[in-house]
Amino acid sequence: MPITLGMHEKSYEHIKSRLEALRLDIEVRTFDNTGMFTVDAKKQAAAQTDIDYLWLSSHINAGGHRDATFKTVLDCRKVGVLQTFNAGLDHPFYRALSNKGTRICNSSAQGIAIAEYTLAQVLAVLQPIERQRAQQAAKQWKQLPFREVSQTNWLIVGFGPIGQEIAKRVKAFGAGVSVVRRSPLPVEHVDSVGTMTDLPKFLGIADVVVLACPVNEQTRGFADATFFAAMKPDTILVNIARGALIDDAALIQALDAGVVGTAILDVFHTEPLPVDDPLWSHPSVRMTSHTSFFGSGVRDRWDQLFLDNIKRFANGQPLAAEVAPSDIA
Repeated sequence: MPITLGMHEKSYEHIKSRLEALRLDIEVRTFDNTGMFTVDAKKQAAAQTDIDYLWLSSHINAGGHRDATFKTVLDCRKVGVLQTFNAGLDHPFYRALSNKGTRICNSSAQGIAIAEYTLAQVLAVLQPIERQRAQQAAKQWKQLPFREVSQTNWLIVGFGPIGQEIAKRVKAFGAGVSVVRRSPLPVEHVDSVGTMTDLPKFLGIADVVVLACPVNEQTRGFADATFFAAMKPDTILVNIARGALIDDAALIQALDAGVVGTAILDVFHTEPLPVDDPLWSHPSVRMTSHTSFFGSGVRDRWDQLFLDNIKRFANGQPLAAEVAPSDIA
């Protein structure tokens, strides 16, 4: 029996030639924006459709069809495995699908892009680039000191594919790197490892704190007044995970007090961020519009992860990036 492989019709147009080159025994069932599948050249409702392996690529975001696609997938009679382009699985869709018995694989493809974004944003704080440009415009010959990355200590909260890529690059600069994760066992590119109970002692020595963990019962809103009180003055905070990790009111108080010297924020409680949100205009906030993943190599890595995983699935091998049901928010 061939493997039934589901995906959006635009995704199939995009990946068809590379998928066919794998020469797998598969039957592709595409769905459109109305939620109807094409099976044996005929339209079929999701409720009548069984899928062994379903690929969600970023094509579902085009035209604002993501939520409709989530409903289509949930309406399917059966989905054995879902491969998604998301790294975080905090949307209720993933929990609902997991509860139906679907195995879920998330994406590691964003790791490199987000790590480069993080390093670039922190370097822009440590290096007086804007002042240097202003001096050039004014034709002023003046040397400006800057802080070396090698003289900083970093704390990365969460050590999945994104945290690992960040640690690898930061360590290459010679910085100190500590990590908070579930297991306290040593890991590569890291000087110190602890769990959430060790967070206060790590915060007390960190110059840069990066939030790279998933949202769950333990982490939702954990960056609160107590969290910020444990920091040393002028800490750089980077959030490339989820806005729900931070108590925004506590963050603004910490910024005003100088405990957090700069907050680099790419994710927020509400997206797009409302125009009247005080984070827009706070002088110590550098914000971007959930764009840290938007690197030039991400789409190719999304595609390759899918192609590698469908080949593993066809051969009965373990899947890459499979997430345990207990780890889905």
